[in-house]
Amino acid sequence: MRLTLLGTGTSMGVPVIGCDCTVCTSPDPRNRRTRTAALLEARGTTILIDAGPDMRMQVLRHHVTYLDAVLLTHGHADHVGGIDDLRPFTMHSRIAARRRGPLPIYGDAATIARVRHQFDYAFDPAPSLSTRPSLATHVLNGPFRVNDLDIIPFTVNHGPNPITGYRFGRCGYITDGKTLPPATMQQLHGLDLLIINALRFTDHPLHFTVDEAVAVVEELQPRQALFVHMTHDFDHATVNAQLPPHIQLGYDGQVVELADD
Repeated sequence: MRLTLLGTGTSMGVPVIGCDCTVCTSPDPRNRRTRTAALLEARGTTILIDAGPDMRMQVLRHHVTYLDAVLLTHGHADHVGGIDDLRPFTMHSRIAARRRGPLPIYGDAATIARVRHQFDYAFDPAPSLSTRPSLATHVLNGPFRVNDLDIIPFTVNHGPNPITGYRFGRCGYITDGKTLPPATMQQLHGLDLLIINALRFTDHPLHFTVDEAVAVVEELQPRQALFVHMTHDFDHATVNAQLPPHIQLGYDGQVVELADD
């Protein structure tokens, strides 16, 4: 199993437009953070986690030419804003023949409703002279499978609003969390890798701070944890030096190989 961090930045990305802070102007490529997304490859299956506004650039950079499915965590623009750019994954004849149908997109009811509203033209059955993505939306209702890969969705509290995290094998994926319900904590024991958001050092009503994310990691005790969805508060090298060895900042393009069982 391979997990690639396509993006590790918050909703505005890093560099932030108009900012000349030391992180936004840093020459360290690990301080350049596109909007948070990931690519999961396992058992011959390729899955995109979130399709934000940087998705086109992210998949081109990593030479992604085929997707079996897309998992959405929630409907905010930095996680769904690139859905129209899924068109090439649904239009080419060889891709369509391999998948044998529209590209499946999974999310909770609120997320799917947002996608179907925001990209309503993609679901219009009437003929169109313009190209549009061919998508099949699926509302989550417990664990499910994409080909031979088992996926367990779980609830994450994005402040007052529930969103979705995912577990696949011994890997857990959380973005935009502020708290985790007890049932979710139970689902996340025994991990080799936990991806979890850590927005900044100071409190935020919708996102884990560094200290809050560290506390979750220490309670769950995964072998390794990587932080994502980070602002320009974090200089990669400086903050990593302050964290325990098993907890580090993720960076765009980072690849983690995991046991597939």
